[in-house]
Amino acid sequence: MDPRESFTIAARSIRSHKLRSALTVIGVVIGIASVVAFATFGASVESEIVGSISDSGANNVYVLGQPADEEGFEQALQPVFTEYDIARLSEIPGVEAVIPRGSIPANSVTHRGETVSIQGATATTPAAVTNETLVAGRSFRSGADETVLNRAAAETTFEGNVTVGDEITVRRTDETWNLTVVGVVNGTAGELPVGNFGPQPQFYVPADPYYQAVVESPGANARQRAYPQLTVVAVPAETLAVTERVETYLREESDARHLAPSGVDLVARTSGDFAEQISDVIQQITRFVTGIAVIALVVGAIGIANIMLVSVTERTREIGIMKAVGARNRDVMELFLLEATLLGAVGAVLGLPLGLAVGWAATRYAEVGFAFAPYWSALAVLVGVLVGVVAGLYPAWRAARVDPIDALRYE
Repeated sequence: MDPRESFTIAARSIRSHKLRSALTVIGVVIGIASVVAFATFGASVESEIVGSISDSGANNVYVLGQPADEEGFEQALQPVFTEYDIARLSEIPGVEAVIPRGSIPANSVTHRGETVSIQGATATTPAAVTNETLVAGRSFRSGADETVLNRAAAETTFEGNVTVGDEITVRRTDETWNLTVVGVVNGTAGELPVGNFGPQPQFYVPADPYYQAVVESPGANARQRAYPQLTVVAVPAETLAVTERVETYLREESDARHLAPSGVDLVARTSGDFAEQISDVIQQITRFVTGIAVIALVVGAIGIANIMLVSVTERTREIGIMKAVGARNRDVMELFLLEATLLGAVGAVLGLPLGLAVGWAATRYAEVGFAFAPYWSALAVLVGVLVGVVAGLYPAWRAARVDPIDALRYE
């Protein structure tokens, strides 16, 4: 049988049962759209987070404690990097600066009579605020009652924007700080890159005099401030070499190796390392969620198989007439298989733009950039067509085995 004739007959059969065919195609459309929507949203989140991490400083090396298991997470946040370590790390070839970071618990912050709760402030040094990150103002001075906010804190924490020169009051359990806002930064200042759906409000204050975590330094034989994290700014061309040198120092000479709790490893990581780890996690989640969406495709395949079996029964006499005038078993099988494939293909073609639209809407809701997932989209369309082929195999085989004599007698 001529392929064009087979296509015409298959299309005519689908059109003759518009409602039944439409309901069958909807099952495939939902399956394809679900896969494409989840994959697109996952790719968009991955692109947003990995992009923000990569932009946070390609030449930054983040020094921190890494727990061996989930139970050691709180221990990894203990301050173990002393001022002795900071001075020694600054002497490593290829290091431009070493920026400490410590967390200071706080209860609330007040601006122009409006008070909001906060988790705390970040203590660091003036070097954490660079001209590249500054949106307005300048960095704070050590020993001064000054603070720098990121844009999220300046624009979203209070009903009115906080600007340079404003006064804010930070309240802790046992004391109150009156601080002058001297700068606003875009993003974060020397912070560990983490994936967020948008930046979180951050308040930065000088470690001197506000940060009071001190330990006994084995190297300096004196009590010194200690921090849970350091950011080593490397010469851009030597980032990898600096990372290796920092890891060697941590392992062989640092105070932190004596102060770190058991079960906590001292590591040096670049932005690329964090981006790769987060990307792997997001991809695993995307594959898992998309795999669940594939269940909808299975339901669509069952719908196609069911409708094709019904079609074989309804057209038994037609099959007998076709065989009586010379149609071979292969021609009959080809006809029904083509009809099932058309149903799957139409579902795939309609499901792809619907899935992209849903994925785009999800990215707007989550406030992340839209990123197309070509691999998953192409795979979804291919699977949609294959669903039609696989679902139509048994009905087509059954139609081809119909005895023409019995078929002509069928009423």
